[in-house]
Amino acid sequence: MLDTLSDILTRLTLQGTLYFRTAFTPPWGVAVPSFENVARFHFAHRGDCKVRIVSTGETVLLAQGDLIIIPHGAAHDLYSGRDSDDAVLPLDQVLERSGYTGQGVLVYGGDDDPRETELVCGHFSFAPHASHVILERLPDYIVIRNYGETAGKWMESSLRLIGDEAGRPNFGGDLIALRMSEVIFAQALRSFIETQGARHQGLSGFADPHLSRALSAFHADPARSWSVEDLAREAGLSRTGFAVMFSDKMGLTPMHYLTAWRMQIARQALERPGPSIAEVAVQVGYRSESAFSRVFKKEVGITPAAYRGLH
Repeated sequence: MLDTLSDILTRLTLQGTLYFRTAFTPPWGVAVPSFENVARFHFAHRGDCKVRIVSTGETVLLAQGDLIIIPHGAAHDLYSGRDSDDAVLPLDQVLERSGYTGQGVLVYGGDDDPRETELVCGHFSFAPHASHVILERLPDYIVIRNYGETAGKWMESSLRLIGDEAGRPNFGGDLIALRMSEVIFAQALRSFIETQGARHQGLSGFADPHLSRALSAFHADPARSWSVEDLAREAGLSRTGFAVMFSDKMGLTPMHYLTAWRMQIARQALERPGPSIAEVAVQVGYRSESAFSRVFKKEVGITPAAYRGLH
């Protein structure tokens, strides 16, 4: 049985992609453009750099061993932490000037400075329709300091392995690095929720011991005919106390959360050939196709049949 976070990321079709491993020497700078339905990440395998979120101007120092995730794919600049940011150029220009072909290591920067910054860079893509309160309420960026040590010795070893495998012509190395990068995202998200989630509406419910029990029970059996009373019982709270706490910490009502997630599951099922609309309705907890169709149209904007026709 999948735990709650694993269920969410699996349903949202999380897929990791490594797009380069770097060897940057000062002066250097890369302007990474924005992109939809992705979360960017950069791991400082060796050396350090600065990361600036273009929309807000916030700048953070990424030290060796740190991991930064840009959850919403926002445009951001990477540049040498010891020099000015005048050297920042669009990613396309950097790729052209470096002669990078997509294979091996992206080598770029000055020739007279021995200081080198090695980054492992990539992104995690989600299905175009992917939607969940966890993703929606994440901040513009997440930094986990000394990530390998924070996550445990196994993660520290994994990060070193990714740094060694990414961009090298090792047999099966790219696949190993990709799959491990997906593990890193899940682990980083879990770490963020556990340590900082209580400060963010929409995430604090997953960090709360009472609400997390109710959320786990629902995700384990979304087709069950859940009521607020049922969820409150799982949480060990009164109906009123549970409903108030859920709305306060999650930013939406319990039934709104249930409906939104059921429609996410329904979309995924309708995109595959095989199950009828009536069967999909049962999978997500509706006793009749007509009731399911009404809710689906209200939430998605079109009928299940029309949605299936688009896929």
